[in-house]
Amino acid sequence: MRAGGKRSFLTDKVKSAGELARELAAVRAKGGRVVFTNGCFDILHYGHVAYLEKARRLGDFLVVGINSDLSVRRLKGPSRPVNHQRFRAAVVAALESVDGVVIFGEDTPLALIKKLKPDVLAKGGDWKKKNIVGSDFVEGRGGRVVPIAFEKGFSTTSIINNCQGNRR
Repeated sequence: MRAGGKRSFLTDKVKSAGELARELAAVRAKGGRVVFTNGCFDILHYGHVAYLEKARRLGDFLVVGINSDLSVRRLKGPSRPVNHQRFRAAVVAALESVDGVVIFGEDTPLALIKKLKPDVLAKGGDWKKKNIVGSDFVEGRGGRVVPIAFEKGFSTTSIINNCQGNRR
């Protein structure tokens, strides 16, 4: 936050789960559909941007759950994340396609999904629909689960390997 309690333009979309839940209630009251997706988004690249734009087209308000630094470390190993959670959240929030960002500390976003109650749950196409965390909950409420195809040739791991001279 800036001095005087005002949010920075880079982080005004980054909110707590409670703040987002209240905002989403207003979106739904106007007939809007909420889309949720999640990930580490450690080094934002073209594949991420294209994916998030596709996810946004599935509804009226896109929420992105960002894994906390501790969560990323547990999932990806001790050398990750490359970027701090606050900066990863701000960069994702700066995208026009993204309406809200929330950082979560668990290894999966299930508790967050249950709190935010999205109408559409989007996840990368490498996930089988039945394995997408929260799919039973969202579909049980009448929502949709949508796997989104990745842009080929883009991954954070390949970027890191290229930077380290480990081109494959």
